[in-house]
Amino acid sequence: MRLVTYKRSGTVGERIGALNADGQVLDLAAADPRVDWGNMPALIGGGAAMLERARVAAAKAPVAADAVLMAPIPRPPKNIFCVGKNYHEHAKEFAGSGFDGGAKDVVPPFPVVFSKPHTAIIANGEPILGELDPTGGLDYEGELAVVIGQGGRGIAKADALKHVFGYTIVNDVTARHLQKRHSQWILGKGLDTFCPMGPAILTADEVPDPAALRLTTHVNGEKRQDAPVADLIFDVPTLIEAISAAITLEPGDIIATGTPAGVGIGFNPPKFLNKGDVVRIEITGIGVLENKVA
Repeated sequence: MRLVTYKRSGTVGERIGALNADGQVLDLAAADPRVDWGNMPALIGGGAAMLERARVAAAKAPVAADAVLMAPIPRPPKNIFCVGKNYHEHAKEFAGSGFDGGAKDVVPPFPVVFSKPHTAIIANGEPILGELDPTGGLDYEGELAVVIGQGGRGIAKADALKHVFGYTIVNDVTARHLQKRHSQWILGKGLDTFCPMGPAILTADEVPDPAALRLTTHVNGEKRQDAPVADLIFDVPTLIEAISAAITLEPGDIIATGTPAGVGIGFNPPKFLNKGDVVRIEITGIGVLENKVA
């Protein structure tokens, strides 16, 4: 099942829906008012029983004809956890780009984790505000993102996938010159609108093995990234174990797992984004996340 957060045209309140096979939004609350808890983390916190209720509702829910998609989780419980240099080929291209700030290890020995604030989150179709980067180094990073279901601290790798509610797509938009200037990455990656997310959350029961998923990114129709999630240096269970070791994960927390090779700085000369460029990211089963640079 692909769950979405949406609003009615001309309104501001969040509603929980599901996408049918044609990509139309189904109004779950119209079929079962108990499903609409006001926001996605609340529904996720309802556990397996609430997920099953949503699935039953989706089978009979009407189409919400005036639905406007929002990000699946517009305001997660915490900043979005993001992982840097987590594909072998991207780690190499980043090290050779001159933007890595003099890091000694091409392939990191442990996960490199930073965060993006919720104010960076935008929905599929909303504009990336490129003018917020005054340095002219705007870049894209297509990524698989993990949505936490059952929370916890000290989650073992062997148990980690039991704590996954589902998967979505994130574009880890980056101002490369700011990223390099400040060393710590949040000021280069956490700008407003620099975290497009969506269009939906594909529930974990549809993904027996996240390593089997494949990610592609196109810019203005040109394929730039194409890689299986199996190429991750640190896989999804390893990331959950590492982050939860001393940080409690909560229902609705998001972990963006890193980007493969093919980002703008990987080209010579770099192919930075410009006004009017369209970034389209697709991951098996989840759908397409597409945003234009404004």
